[in-house]
Amino acid sequence: MTQAAKEALVPAASDVEVTWHAMSTDEVLEKLQTPLQDGLSSEEAARRLAKFGPNQLVEAPRPSFLSLVFDQLKSLVIILLIVASIISALLGETVDAIAIISIVILNAVLGVIQESRAEQALAALKKLAAPEAQVLRDGHRTSVPARDLVPGDVVFLEAGNFIPADVRLLEAINLKVEEAALTGESTAVQKNAAAVLLPDAPLGDRKNTVFMGTVVSYGRGHGVVASTGMHTQLGLIATMLQTVEAEETPLQRRLDELGRILVWGSLAICGLVFVVGFIRAIGSLGGFNQLFTEAGLQAVVDMFMIAVSLAIAAVPEGLPAVVTISLALGMQEMVRRHALIRRLSSVETLGSATVICSDKTGTLTQNAMTVTRLWVDGYFIDISGTGYKPEGEFFYNGKKIDLHDYPGALTTLWVGTLNNDAMLDQLTSESGEISHRIVGDPTEGSILVAAAKAGLLTEAMHSAFPRSGEIPFDSVRKRMVTVHSLVDPRMEIAPSAVAGRTEQYAIAVKGAPDVVLGLCTHYLDISDKTVKPLDEAARQRILAANDELTKDALRVLGMAYRVITAMPEQADNDELEKDLIYAGLVGMIDPARPEVKPALVEARGAGIRTIMITGDYPNTARAIAQSISLLRPGHNVLTGAQLNEMSDADLNEAVKTTDVFARVSPEHKMRIVDALRSNNEVVAMTGDGVNDAPAIKRADIGVAMGITGTDVAKETADMVLTDDNYATIVSAVEQGRIIYANIRKFVFFLLSSNVAEIMVIFLATLAGLPTPLTAIQLLWLNLLTDGAPALALAMEKGDPDVMEQKPRAKSEPIINKTMGSGIIVQTIMQTSAVLLAFCTGLIWELAAEGLPVPSGLAGLGYLLQHGDWNLVDGGVRTAETMAFMTLSLCELFRAYTVRSERVSLFKLGFFSNKWMQYAVGASIGLLLLVVCVPFLQNVFDTHFPTLREWVMVIGLSLLPAIAEEITKYFHRRAEAKAKAQAVAD
Repeated sequence: MTQAAKEALVPAASDVEVTWHAMSTDEVLEKLQTPLQDGLSSEEAARRLAKFGPNQLVEAPRPSFLSLVFDQLKSLVIILLIVASIISALLGETVDAIAIISIVILNAVLGVIQESRAEQALAALKKLAAPEAQVLRDGHRTSVPARDLVPGDVVFLEAGNFIPADVRLLEAINLKVEEAALTGESTAVQKNAAAVLLPDAPLGDRKNTVFMGTVVSYGRGHGVVASTGMHTQLGLIATMLQTVEAEETPLQRRLDELGRILVWGSLAICGLVFVVGFIRAIGSLGGFNQLFTEAGLQAVVDMFMIAVSLAIAAVPEGLPAVVTISLALGMQEMVRRHALIRRLSSVETLGSATVICSDKTGTLTQNAMTVTRLWVDGYFIDISGTGYKPEGEFFYNGKKIDLHDYPGALTTLWVGTLNNDAMLDQLTSESGEISHRIVGDPTEGSILVAAAKAGLLTEAMHSAFPRSGEIPFDSVRKRMVTVHSLVDPRMEIAPSAVAGRTEQYAIAVKGAPDVVLGLCTHYLDISDKTVKPLDEAARQRILAANDELTKDALRVLGMAYRVITAMPEQADNDELEKDLIYAGLVGMIDPARPEVKPALVEARGAGIRTIMITGDYPNTARAIAQSISLLRPGHNVLTGAQLNEMSDADLNEAVKTTDVFARVSPEHKMRIVDALRSNNEVVAMTGDGVNDAPAIKRADIGVAMGITGTDVAKETADMVLTDDNYATIVSAVEQGRIIYANIRKFVFFLLSSNVAEIMVIFLATLAGLPTPLTAIQLLWLNLLTDGAPALALAMEKGDPDVMEQKPRAKSEPIINKTMGSGIIVQTIMQTSAVLLAFCTGLIWELAAEGLPVPSGLAGLGYLLQHGDWNLVDGGVRTAETMAFMTLSLCELFRAYTVRSERVSLFKLGFFSNKWMQYAVGASIGLLLLVVCVPFLQNVFDTHFPTLREWVMVIGLSLLPAIAEEITKYFHRRAEAKAKAQAVAD
């Protein structure tokens, strides 16, 4: 065969698509052109390395610093602020320009600092690759860097090894592999090299293949490398991570919508004021023909500057900074709640969530196999305690028992402890805190923990009964046999089937319940604590008990034993496995976290669905989902195989009534997220494994587990739970809702104040009155009078019923119908109050000059027809002062009522937000300085008000706050009526 023909036989870059698991070992070796006895030659390995490339993951380019900065500046609100600062500088308003551009810079710096840590998902994936691999080259077993592996290499695997590539097994001797990080499988997977599977077998069912990044937990084996680098299953995940584009969060979309409203609103204001002023200028000049005179041109320039000044006043300069600071404060609160946020905007996004897609293992469950039930001849014994901490109690029929009164149960645990290769380690931290871990198979480890709860300590057991022989577990025999000699006769030993003999050795057998039962001739009768012949009735009781345990999705092992006086001459199966005594059954499961069920109930009350997405088997997933009330009546459990048969349209419908997806792959998880989002859901995807990473990135917000989570999941996620607690997710949802509500509060507060400022100036200009507010007064109002209370609103603790409200609609803008009507009401009230104060000041100033100004509405008419401001010696400082003070106090008083969009201030409490007291107190103090200090009076065109001016100002300033409370009352009534109607329907 020519070299070209050989190359054609070896799959190219698409080798990950070849169904290696559906081929026999001979077919695989032939396809890969691998000589089994000698392995690849060095020359052939070098040729294939040049063809396929290194066995490593390729990382996509990371965003540059400039691109991160640009991302912070591309918001329409920020662009509008930059334009406003430039115009202010051109108009000579240097203070305004510096203040506005400083806010832009502050916002950009805060954003870049939070997001400058470029994604490390691919770097974290690389850490999963093994640094070295044991390989057969040139007929010799040698160690090579894992990056130099090529398709066709024969590699050797042992307990503790990272799998260096995707490998089709040729031999598997008791080989178990931990695949939880890749498939979500909660227990180590028993591998079988001889198996030939269907081409569409799910990833978790491919027993004849091991995958890059997983770990050998038990046994040994060898196989041939089928796929390397980006063509492995791990590489597929890396590719999906790189192709998933980051999307804007709901908050970013809403702020952009707000920015567009502000841009077009500002342009409209400029145009309207300029047109009105232009028409008035023509009228005052005596006709259009006077427009191009010096006076006419000056009038046009003046009107243009007024229009631009109004546009600048329309921009809430403090909004971007307050939003950023609010999100940063929210991040600090999240940390106190055990949630670490990696992106500022993600703080709010979780509060918008309508669906939480949760992994099972380690998220809803404890990721710690636990023995929860024993069965011994008719007695079901429940065991409390979770995890690997050897603390718990034993219960029968709900009553606590002393297990020493149930010797059959002790014997069952005695067998499981001796027939066991795991170890229970106790660890002590630097702070003295004690924790426990399992070294070895988690299933075997759970039996050790249960035995320790009963007082059967592993070290004492093995000292009294040292192992003298064994027949290891294999997937064909489905059992393990160990032989132990008795060296400490003081240790209690299980009863024998033959009385009157001195036992020297014990044979312990553990395995599949039906297989072990077939080897037994006797059983432990717990009623009289004796050994009896195994009749058909007893056999059926054991089988029925096994069925009962498996219905609860427990993994069940049968325990049997025999005591003998001497070791058999031939320690083979026939000698060791005859005349066994059936001791009992042990049922274990990875249990649900105790705090998950109430958290799910709270999430459901908040209008949030929780969907379990797991690589585990359907029965196990269903049992866990039912135990925590996640699976609702009438809803379904779907498997990955069923998803493969569905079109996208079918899946879009199926996700509406499916609460559990089992036996799924990473591609399935992404399809599920896409289907939910196509139904306009805001999806939060939680997980801890490598297999979760693409879906975590695709979701609106990705949530990773901080303790059990892989680095890949953490670096891909928007949020990391530092305590791996599902309840923390619900707590984070609550905080996200509070943060968004607070953002809405100060958006409403700032916009209604700014629109009122615009209307005050616009209406005064339209009426031919002097300008009520100067440029520096407007800047003072926007940055200090508005800014300080806005920051205090960011510290609000939220409405009492925040988790009883439904999630916001995905399309709902920040300025919704409720806020829009509130802005209209507040604009009318504040504008009316300020103009009334201003006109009253003008009347008083004209009256002080001795002019015949009537009182009341007649006085207002006089102003509009006969006001001659040149006759007032001091200008209009009294009127400006009253307008400035009225608008300032209007905003400060109503800051209290804005603390909730729905709840009355009297229910919230006037002083429940201490930061509001500081903000309002400081702002009033600064206002007094502006009107009292002579130097500042000249800068701000103010004077110290008289008593009647104070009474008028304070009285008018209270009107918007009163109007706000009345508006909220009617909103509450409408809301209650809508809820009552919904219940009636």
